[in-house]
Amino acid sequence: MSENTVSIHLEGKEVKLPVVIGTENEKALDIAKLRDESGYITLDTGYKNTGATKSSITFLDGELGILRYRGYDIAELAEYASFTEVMWLLLKGELPNASELAAFEASVNAKTVLPEGFAAMQRALPAQSHPMAQLASAICMLSGYHTGNLAAVNDENIHTILGNFATVSANIQRHFLGKNLVPADPAKDFVTNFLTMAFDEEPDAAVVDAMDKLLILHADHEQNCSTSTVRIVGSSMANIYASVTGGITALWGPLHGGANQSVLEMLEAISADGGNIEKYVAKAKDKDDPFRLMGFGHRVYKNFDPRAKIIKKACDNVLEKLGVNDPTLDIAKKLEEIALNDEYFVKRNLYPNVDFYSGIIYKAIGFPTEMFTVLFALGRVPGWVAQWKEMRENKEPIGRPRQVYTGYNLRPYVSADKR
Repeated sequence: MSENTVSIHLEGKEVKLPVVIGTENEKALDIAKLRDESGYITLDTGYKNTGATKSSITFLDGELGILRYRGYDIAELAEYASFTEVMWLLLKGELPNASELAAFEASVNAKTVLPEGFAAMQRALPAQSHPMAQLASAICMLSGYHTGNLAAVNDENIHTILGNFATVSANIQRHFLGKNLVPADPAKDFVTNFLTMAFDEEPDAAVVDAMDKLLILHADHEQNCSTSTVRIVGSSMANIYASVTGGITALWGPLHGGANQSVLEMLEAISADGGNIEKYVAKAKDKDDPFRLMGFGHRVYKNFDPRAKIIKKACDNVLEKLGVNDPTLDIAKKLEEIALNDEYFVKRNLYPNVDFYSGIIYKAIGFPTEMFTVLFALGRVPGWVAQWKEMRENKEPIGRPRQVYTGYNLRPYVSADKR
């Protein structure tokens, strides 16, 4: 094996595969020509060990608990940057200067005003349908309200979907709760505008700060299920709304964006059962019991979720500032204390993750549980758009995975009367 290739031997034939090394020393074998040269494909169910693209947007190291956007540590961005700054960073690759940021914010905020007649379309959807169903329907429908080439990679399309997304999300909350829709105010900053539309009142500064941090922490997360979906839908030259709709539906699942909703449902179940936390901790430790504590540990982070440390502080600030008295939140705090100190959880790295804390914050602010995944999507949309933009600018081919067929061999057709 040389420095630049690795050789594998298949049926007496040597096949040389290029070695690709990323800027953070991630190593990969380029198998693009493997089938042509050997007749073999690789099998990697769930794509757990497959790099489907090269990307310069987000770096994630699950073993070391590292998350960076465009080289910037997530902790520094959450501490010092605004969500709109992070939007620009993901899209453009660099942090904006003051004039760039002001122009970008003004453009995106102007797009929070929805097309004429669109709010009536949202109100026509069944109010009690799941907010994620409403979100996917509304974002896809926007492609029918905007003119021009919606598949083009340009600021008009990108700024429009970012601004529209905030108002659509706020409208869903209002509609779901049976309340009047609140018009957008482009003069407000992005997060304040969204919260005002969602609750029809000026939000507390602590709430704005916590929401800003949550959106930043969710803005991108490398090639996860929903992001990969956006890229593969976009690879067919689908427009920006269709591509993002694909991401929304992928995010909806409880194994992905629905995790923070599952946390609150678990806390409510414990509360309804008398709040016996010890009982549920014992169930979680019992390997023969199917019960699992939601919001602890992470599929990617094997040590700790770097986002959880950041949002825990915001969570404590919000609960203290709002003086919320809720039994489910009391249960959450006790579970957190156990997980951080109990040897069983510490030994297995089952620390509270970002889904655990985000659900607590959303509930304390006043969002209904069903809205949690919509809020996740609101944070993730700039990441989806940045990934869609990168994929298109790189002129990546249409996504078309292979398979290993395990069905019947060729067999003859038999007419119905002889079966």
